[in-house]
Amino acid sequence: MDIETLKHIAALGAMQKAVKIVSSQLAELMLTSPQTAARRLQILEKEGMIERQTTTNGQWIKLTPGGIKRLEEEYRFYKQLFNVKSTIELVGTVLTGLGEGQYYLSSEGYKKQIEQKLGFTPYPGTLNIKLDSESVRLRGNLDAKAGIKINGFTSEKRTFGGGICFPVTIKDVKCAIIQPERTHYSPEILEIIAPVNLRKHLNLHDSSIVKININ
Repeated sequence: MDIETLKHIAALGAMQKAVKIVSSQLAELMLTSPQTAARRLQILEKEGMIERQTTTNGQWIKLTPGGIKRLEEEYRFYKQLFNVKSTIELVGTVLTGLGEGQYYLSSEGYKKQIEQKLGFTPYPGTLNIKLDSESVRLRGNLDAKAGIKINGFTSEKRTFGGGICFPVTIKDVKCAIIQPERTHYSPEILEIIAPVNLRKHLNLHDSSIVKININ
């Protein structure tokens, strides 16, 4: 996939809307011939990275969701490579979960690891957050951060899966997102562990809006 050409097209504004792009203009940016630029556009269109429409007023191009996703992946790669530090804010609403958090977080195998690695004893239960559409997209940035590994273990002839934790802050509470290796939830659902009952401590109820800051 021709990521360089995709970058140049995005830089011309084609992520937000369709823009008029002349092959000679693109060729000049890429330091290549108009024929090569035109051929690369054809390839990107076949790969589903861009949409093209030719009118009497010229050629109009816009990145597809697939093209934008590919650039986001490239961005996360370089962000991780250069260890860029930033704060991500996720927004969502509280909802009632499946009730499994209490069982798992009461297990000594998990409690001890969380105490050692995150610095707090977890309240036996998770706060479940349904992210808005923009935050679901931003959640992908977690892949570029160094999560804290919670190892799986075997206890009483049962195997417990591992997961990854990401330290976060909700208002005045330092807590963590936990991403189990095996989960029943879709990517729009976050599970938060904390040293306190977040619903009571922050006076939350179903549909309350919550902002999660990932440092």
